[in-house]
Amino acid sequence: MEQPIPQTRSWLQKLFISPEESRLRAGWRLLGQSLLLLLTLGILGALGDNYLGTLADISFAGLLLLTTLISCLAITASVFIARRFLDRRTLISLGLKGNMLAFYDLLFGVALTGLMIGLIYLLLWAVGWLQVESLAWHVESWENLTTSILIMVLLYTLIGWQEELLTRGYWLQNLSDGLSQSLGVLLSSALFTLAHAMNPNLSWEAYLGLFLSGLFLAFGYLRTKQLWLPIGLHIGWNLFEGTVFGFPVSGQYFYQLVRQTVSGPDIITGGAFGPEAGLILLPVLLLGTAGIFWYTRNRNPSREMSSGKV
Repeated sequence: MEQPIPQTRSWLQKLFISPEESRLRAGWRLLGQSLLLLLTLGILGALGDNYLGTLADISFAGLLLLTTLISCLAITASVFIARRFLDRRTLISLGLKGNMLAFYDLLFGVALTGLMIGLIYLLLWAVGWLQVESLAWHVESWENLTTSILIMVLLYTLIGWQEELLTRGYWLQNLSDGLSQSLGVLLSSALFTLAHAMNPNLSWEAYLGLFLSGLFLAFGYLRTKQLWLPIGLHIGWNLFEGTVFGFPVSGQYFYQLVRQTVSGPDIITGGAFGPEAGLILLPVLLLGTAGIFWYTRNRNPSREMSSGKV
């Protein structure tokens, strides 16, 4: 019986083309998406600057929303183009299947992180390290209160979408494809940490907390093979941490319903960076991880995952 002739690949093909199928290797795909992101950020940033030039005045909240919208559009566009033409997959295949389960994942993620931040708040208050100074509804009109809350919900939704689409979506999944799932989780979490390198009040504890938070969010993806749960976790964490309970969000203060101050040792509380930089984060992340495990106990990630091949 005649044996099939093995196909030979040139060194150039071995360097650029995946051995499994006719598409670029994962590393080149990641590089391509990064270049696309820089390009789209440049174009949309220039358009945003032109728009700002036409305004006589813009509030801090408006500027914050505009810059976040620009980065969100740039990340979404770069991931969509890279996924379609470099990965030869659909955007949905990153874990964006739209169904009722997606809604439940989002809702559970927001609720779980609300409980986690609430527990941090109660623990710090119980030991006397948290003092409430004022409540927004006692000093502001209901119109301003409602507008501010809606702005923060929109802001944190944009942030949760863009960071999870990029980190647990494109980065984690391509790194896992090119290396291994374990390395993909570790490296994407490290990149997630470095993406916050320009935030104020950073410390080595903050870097560690951000890295562990990246692992926590990655666990939400791995248990479902969908991005909706980590998106919900991300939105809920920022919203409850900053807006509802009044902590700094990764070193930054935005609108707060509860105006409070935290004393006590920074190594425990996180100090000016927020709970992510304190030891108080560790037991809360463990409880959150247990919550994710319980919620996904009957899930079959391989069945939910869409191949998305074209």
